[in-house]
Amino acid sequence: MRLWHSDGQTIHLSYCTNVHPGEDRSEIMAQLDTYAAEVRRLVPADRLGVGLWLAAPVAAQLAADPDAVARLGRDLDARGLEVVTFNGFPYQSFHAPVVKHAVYQPDWLTRERMDYTVNLAQILAGLLPEDAARGSVSTLPLAWRTPWTPQQSTAVRRRLAELAGRLAAVRAQTGRLVRVAFEPEPGCVLESTADAAAELSGADPEFLGVCLDLAHLACAWEEPAAALARLARAGLPVVKVQVSAALGAERPDEADTAAALRGYAEPRFLHQTRSAAGQAADDLAQALGAHLAGPWRVHFHVPVHAAPHPPLHSTIDVLRTALDVLVGGETAVCDHLDVETYTWSVLPPAQRPASPAELAEGIAAELRFTRDELLARGLSERSPAEAR
Repeated sequence: MRLWHSDGQTIHLSYCTNVHPGEDRSEIMAQLDTYAAEVRRLVPADRLGVGLWLAAPVAAQLAADPDAVARLGRDLDARGLEVVTFNGFPYQSFHAPVVKHAVYQPDWLTRERMDYTVNLAQILAGLLPEDAARGSVSTLPLAWRTPWTPQQSTAVRRRLAELAGRLAAVRAQTGRLVRVAFEPEPGCVLESTADAAAELSGADPEFLGVCLDLAHLACAWEEPAAALARLARAGLPVVKVQVSAALGAERPDEADTAAALRGYAEPRFLHQTRSAAGQAADDLAQALGAHLAGPWRVHFHVPVHAAPHPPLHSTIDVLRTALDVLVGGETAVCDHLDVETYTWSVLPPAQRPASPAELAEGIAAELRFTRDELLARGLSERSPAEAR
């Protein structure tokens, strides 16, 4: 889905397909037919943006087969879908029964992570619409925080220089610019924008930057304008924004609030919890057992259009404030916005979609909500050429 900023910039809005299981080519096409085509109808949109997630094995196959990439492009086009961004954070097995810390492996100290990311960039260069200015690949925040030594930090800087060189080679070969965006997340080497500014200093801003996940930003208790100013001072572009909201609790020590939170303490994904007082737990169940002081923000992506049942809430206020800064000014800070609620299947049972149709409707509602928020900030559904 495309909107236009008053500065003339095209803003690409999509939803991330890491919400769907399936990791081979036939399963990916089934996802697009079952969900994305229906979401497009429900939004509705002439062309629907999808932020593809491709597991490492299928990414390696596609990167080695340009004809297969071309076929995928034709399949997307036939369904009224377009791709300008990939989610390259999960390597594979993102819908295993237990993911937790495994999602951070392999990390950026490994050759596997480099090759996977460059494969995605190569594929995306072949899928980009002709009129898209550039593509983006979001990736993990270097590594989980422990262990992390100065020697590893130095090694990663060499990796970043190599990555920029390989992305330059993709552009030289294909004529398309694809940038990689490192995504700060609680508990990782890059937990905050301050960490990103420190660890990514000196990275080539032509090819490398930051993916700002708005739920993660909220969990770090960062103020959006200050966070964006910090990145700008460090010379780090915001390559991609993940439109998301975290779970919040004002008084987690109260019995009804603790009971509601336990409904979100599930076994698949890690739900890092941070208190306003600076206390931290690496998972929600741990936080409940430790009785951290409130209020809390929990790394659980809740649907952006639907507030959790009281006494819980979402960090939608952080999302809205961030959009004010990102697209509400005279110029747009970022042109790739991807709605990333990957946790639909692990919501408390009463809130989970009961069928593929219900999931498609939920995703469509998130996109309609986000589109309306962008329109409220002055974006247009008409291109500059149409407006003339």
